[in-house]
Amino acid sequence: MKAIPNKARAVIIGGGVSGCSVAYHLAKLGWTDVVLLERKQLTSGTTWHAAGLIGQLRASQNMTRLAKYSADLYVKLEAETGIGTGMRQCGSMTVALTEERKEEIYRQASLARAFGVDVREITVDEVKGLYPHLNTADVKAAVHLPLDGQCDPANIAMALAKGARQNGATVIENVKVTAVLKKDGRVTGVTCEQNGETYTIETENVVNAAGMWGRELGNLSGVTVPLHACEHFYIVTEPISGLKQLPVLRVPDECTYYKEDAGKMLIGAFELKAKPWGMDGISEDFCFDQLPEDFDHFQPILENAINRMPILETAGIHTFFNGPESFTPDDRYYLGEAPELKGYWVAAGYNSIGIVSSGGAGMALAQWMNDGEPPFDLWEVDIRRAQPFQKNRTYLKERVTETLGLLYADHFPYRQMATARGVRRTPLHEHLKARGAVFGEVAGWERANWYANPGQEQEYRYSWQRQNWFENQKAEHLAIRNGVGFIDMTSFGKIRVEGRDALAFLQRLCANQMDVEPGKIVYTQMLNHRGGIECDLTVTRLSETAYLLVVPGATLQRDLSWLRRNLAPEEFVVITDVTAAESVLCIMGPKARELMQKVSPNDFSNTAHPFGSAREIEIGMGLARAHRVTYVGELGWELYVSSDQTAHVFETLEDAGRDLGLKLCGIHTLDSCRIEKAFRHFGHDITDEDHVLEAGLGFAVRTGKGDFIGRDAVLRKKEAGLDRRLVQFKLTDPQPLLFHNEALVRDGKIVSIITSGNYGHHLGGAIGLGYVPCKGEGEADVLGSAYEIEIAGTRVKAEASLAPMYDPKAERVRM
Repeated sequence: MKAIPNKARAVIIGGGVSGCSVAYHLAKLGWTDVVLLERKQLTSGTTWHAAGLIGQLRASQNMTRLAKYSADLYVKLEAETGIGTGMRQCGSMTVALTEERKEEIYRQASLARAFGVDVREITVDEVKGLYPHLNTADVKAAVHLPLDGQCDPANIAMALAKGARQNGATVIENVKVTAVLKKDGRVTGVTCEQNGETYTIETENVVNAAGMWGRELGNLSGVTVPLHACEHFYIVTEPISGLKQLPVLRVPDECTYYKEDAGKMLIGAFELKAKPWGMDGISEDFCFDQLPEDFDHFQPILENAINRMPILETAGIHTFFNGPESFTPDDRYYLGEAPELKGYWVAAGYNSIGIVSSGGAGMALAQWMNDGEPPFDLWEVDIRRAQPFQKNRTYLKERVTETLGLLYADHFPYRQMATARGVRRTPLHEHLKARGAVFGEVAGWERANWYANPGQEQEYRYSWQRQNWFENQKAEHLAIRNGVGFIDMTSFGKIRVEGRDALAFLQRLCANQMDVEPGKIVYTQMLNHRGGIECDLTVTRLSETAYLLVVPGATLQRDLSWLRRNLAPEEFVVITDVTAAESVLCIMGPKARELMQKVSPNDFSNTAHPFGSAREIEIGMGLARAHRVTYVGELGWELYVSSDQTAHVFETLEDAGRDLGLKLCGIHTLDSCRIEKAFRHFGHDITDEDHVLEAGLGFAVRTGKGDFIGRDAVLRKKEAGLDRRLVQFKLTDPQPLLFHNEALVRDGKIVSIITSGNYGHHLGGAIGLGYVPCKGEGEADVLGSAYEIEIAGTRVKAEASLAPMYDPKAERVRM
């Protein structure tokens, strides 16, 4: 029996493929005093029964980078450790049975080309050649990725564990962690039990890689890890005569995947409505366990599979398997340092893609722990996106019934979650619903995305083409451009930063000048030491010692964490989340001043209330703080109203606005207006990997104000020149649509992707933003090229601009 050390640099909790990967990569970085503790035996939770599919293409460039890293690592591991990983690059194939799915997989193929993944659209005859047993009568299209493959999941975990030990890490089984110790907001150690004895290990780093136990483990330390187990089904046939090596096959329209292994077929399912499991906790004895069979649940899947692959009709079933896997509310796993506790790291919640993800995720987390910052943008999977309420078990049980099936559902643009809705609502929710609002959800907030006309159904009809709300959005968009519109933006995150040292603190964190007069609004970024953008926000100075920071609702927890992590012990600053205290009601458009003057006795002239300023106003019978600022590129005000007065202020605006044609507008219109103005969207156009100057945001940086985080990186980039530029594009054909992730083609060669897109109803075509590599080039060189956007395999000509195509001199916001 291995001795449990009394001290370690890091303790990893969980001996599945994720924990083993983190241990392996930390040890490779020279962290020799790493201890991995497994409550039972390695791989005994979920890893041992994973299907072991290795698909390189993911939804973004960095997720694809991690998946490709995993595939490459698993090929090399056998030579390094002597343990066979079963890694076979047999390729993969996805077939479409509908025109909408054809559009989706062709878009994915364009994305694969942009990411350097080997991919090919293939004919139905070629499908039959690769998969002779397949019924292709209703197959519309297919794509083939020849370097995808399959592996032996348990052996991969064992190989990673052996590689970790070879590099100095300690791996101990049959040890249960009972508590994570902490002091002054950071990890100090763990207590654990082995054979009835209690031990303490001092450490400053703990990694929660506990899989489906991750939520409960996090709860012990006040850390939010929202995940829940679901039952996951597959069958393995008896050997089938004449069955030879085949590519992994996915038929998402039938929720199924197929894997040939040693002359047998494995058929698995991601059914549209899943079965949550473990609501009352997971047994202490759970180890290599299976769940009870539920053939009735699986039977519709199997019937489709027999039709799709007729040789299954006479094949015997060797194994009917049902095992638990953990799923998250948004189908993305968790990685990174928890915002609640320094030194508490998470690598969990893999949504049934843990094998292909864990190699790269372990590498990325190890580098993050070693360097103090992620190696590249990992916001998609960052644990800081999790909202505290999401650890609620009722919420999770309801939500994961849907997220399992979303793996193979149509990934339509603007698709909204259908389950676990209505948790966070603005004071105007019922008002807006009664007026036709169709809601989407971000960070639990119900947000009016668009407004149905009288008699029109208040729900989405999804498509890759123009959806049923396209004309509604057009009317809303043009109302803001030509008249006046109202948008409820209460879901904005709002943070008060106040105290004696508030100014000095924000000067150090923000790239723009914070030493401004009270009432002044400043647009700024918070940068990391590489000049990448950690936060994108407006800061309003309320008084000598108090500031209000307004951030996207989705990034609130991340932004709070960044502020708190960078607060020095000697600084007297209080940081408070005040999001729920105030609503944000936006009045935007050329008639905005006229409306404001009808509801308030205050002066809204340029002299009395210039752009970029905030002040208290009377409105109706209440009070509000009016911020003259805009994300749509028009004259307008954001009205910050206490929650108790919100309904009254809205009714006052609505009554006064009837004569002016005031139109209720949704978040989709906010997005289509901002992209015409080339305003950046955090998480898409700007991330912690994107340099502030290359993002075109140098106007919001004041290097002359003194030192701040990222200043040196800004100065270095100014001297060295830009390697790429964020450029705005407009399709010359008004029919196609841009969403994001379309391939960006420069002079006939794919060079990048579209980071965000929407339809520019004023400009008359789809608009997108994307980075163009331009090392050693000037603006004229960038604009002198010919550009196209590849959409589902078809290239469409695009106009390029470095200045906003709409109102490039920003004259309208200062009307």
